[in-house]
This record gives sequence, structure tokens and C-alpha cells, in this order.
Amino acid sequence: MENQLSALDMTQLAALAAALGFGSGMRLYAVVFLTGAAGALGWVPLPSGLAVLQNPIVLTVAGVLVAIEFLADKIPALDTLWDTVHTFIRIPAGAALAAAVFGGDHAAWAVVAGLLGGTLAATAHTAKAGTRAAVNTSPEPFSNVGLSLLGDVSVPALLWLAWEHPLWFFPVLAVVLVLALTLIVLTFKFVRALWRRLSGRGATHPAPVWRS
Repeated sequence: MENQLSALDMTQLAALAAALGFGSGMRLYAVVFLTGAAGALGWVPLPSGLAVLQNPIVLTVAGVLVAIEFLADKIPALDTLWDTVHTFIRIPAGAALAAAVFGGDHAAWAVVAGLLGGTLAATAHTAKAGTRAAVNTSPEPFSNVGLSLLGDVSVPALLWLAWEHPLWFFPVLAVVLVLALTLIVLTFKFVRALWRRLSGRGATHPAPVWRS
């Protein structure tokens, strides 16, 4: 454990934990597959807590799920159903992966990383799921596919940035978090307005005419 941690300073570990947490909220299986593949190919030295991701069985299952998620995320309505089911998978998985960065030998840091990783996963998942559900109300499919492709690209980009330029990763993450929170607020307002319109609460009524 110490030898592996010596190759990764605390800044890299913190960046990796944050990237795994946030990325899991968007593309959990891609995060598992890319991290495991990078370790198995010797591109990066994985902490011992993440070594299991290099297992061929884990890589195979994760790879299959990556392909399934890639297709499911491009189909309107199916993507929302997929996101709904994964509410109960992405968030705890993001917490577990972030905690595993520090392993059992650094229990205090592992707990902190798990808490923050779960929070980041929840934020990313809520922003993604809410935005995609709102976009699905539009009849054209292009915006839906475009947003999905953006997610496909952004997750590996964040993982790469966390490994190669951890100091740059944190300001980028801050910007992404502000964007995610903004999307959550806008989506909430959109859903509330849509609900009021469908339920008739937003209908305007003519002013009463007073007769003398």
C-alpha cells in the first residue's frame, strides 16, 4: 500500500477520488471499465483498493454494461427509465469507489472520500437524470443524443485530467459543479411549471366583471 501511495501524492488521490465519485453519477460502468483498463495496461498505478477493477471478470462485465448503457442512453424515455433504476446504484457505487482510493490503511480519509464521493455522484446523477428527462419532452431526438454523447466524452476527460493534471482538475470540477447545480435548479423550475400547467393550476382566469 505504501509503495503504491508513494507513486501517487495526496493531491492525485483526492483528484482521483473526486473524479470517480462525480463520474459514477454520470457513467458508472465507463468509470469502472476505464479505471480498471488503465491499471491493467500499466498506464497508471492504481491504489490497492482499486486493484480489483483490473480483474478480467470485472473488466468484461463492465465492458458489456458500458455498451448497454451507451445504447440505452441514446433512446428517449428508455434513458429516463435507466437513470431512475440507477439512482440506487450510481450513488453508493460512487461513494464506494471514492473510498477505495484510500483503502483500509487510511480509514479516516476513506470515510471522508466516501462521503464526498457519494455527494458528487448524487449531484452528477440528479443533474444528468433531470436534464435528460426535461429534454425528452421535446419531440426532436437530436438534443437528447447530443447530451448523451457529451456525457460519453466528459467522463473519460475528467478521469484523464484527474490523473495527469490534478491541480487543474479541481477548478474544472468546481465549474462543472456550478453547472450541475444550475441545471438541477432549472430542471426543478421546469418540472414545477409543467406540473402546474398540466394540473390547470397555472391557468389564468378572467377578472370578474362587477355590475352596478
